[in-house]
Amino acid sequence: MTDHLKAAEPSRPAGTPSGRAGLSPRKKQRISRAVQYVVLAALVVFLALRVEWGPLGQNFAKGEVAGEMFPDLFTVALKNTIIYSVGGFVFAFLLGLVFALMRMSSVRPYRWIAVAYIEIFRGLPALLIFLLILFLPLALPGFEVPGGTYGQGILGLTVVGAAYMAETLRAGLQAVPKGQMEAARSLGMSHARAMVSIVIPQAVRIVIPPTTNQFVALLKDSSLVLFLGVSGEYVELTKFGNDMASTYANATPILVVGITYLLVTIPLGYLASRLERRQAKGR
Repeated sequence: MTDHLKAAEPSRPAGTPSGRAGLSPRKKQRISRAVQYVVLAALVVFLALRVEWGPLGQNFAKGEVAGEMFPDLFTVALKNTIIYSVGGFVFAFLLGLVFALMRMSSVRPYRWIAVAYIEIFRGLPALLIFLLILFLPLALPGFEVPGGTYGQGILGLTVVGAAYMAETLRAGLQAVPKGQMEAARSLGMSHARAMVSIVIPQAVRIVIPPTTNQFVALLKDSSLVLFLGVSGEYVELTKFGNDMASTYANATPILVVGITYLLVTIPLGYLASRLERRQAKGR
């Protein structure tokens, strides 16, 4: 019987110590992670030793140059950036809503116009759109954009943002259950009133997170206003930083402007993420 039990025991591979189990998946994962940390730390140390910090600080972090940017950095450049971005966002939202409704319309010409606008202005580079606005007076003699320089900047951001906003809003409108419209019509509401009172408010709540991201994109696109030749009291952050860098022959203003953008965009991105998570939990 002993011989039978010995024969039933599983055979171990040659060279494997008896009673010693292999590494568990968790231990392997910990070892792999530790190796990655060591490699990353070594890479950081190598780069830190290779960088010439003195010249880098003189060219990108010169305190005297950074001090010359205040308070105009906030009172002029950031203020104008917010004016361009908020104005462009508001009008892009309204125009995008119009094109979203047109694209969902049962009237074919409306759908064709909406599709043409969305596809054209999503396909064109934003810089090209701003250049087209700059040359509008040549194509339309005597025509002036209302609002002057602010109006030109807001118009450019509106044209760029409306094409993307239209698709975002269309997705929100289609996400509203059809039963909402049917219930409103059964109460005697017209189709237009039901859209305005019932469907559109629900769609707006649905698209708040992606529209927040769209505002961040418009905020960054506001840097293209510099191609309109703005100066003085109309400069936005990028133009302001570029002018200061040229004046002092130093890149510190560019770094300061980049940090200013991040002070605005990172909290907005975090807000959009929180709104998306909250919306996902509510479903």
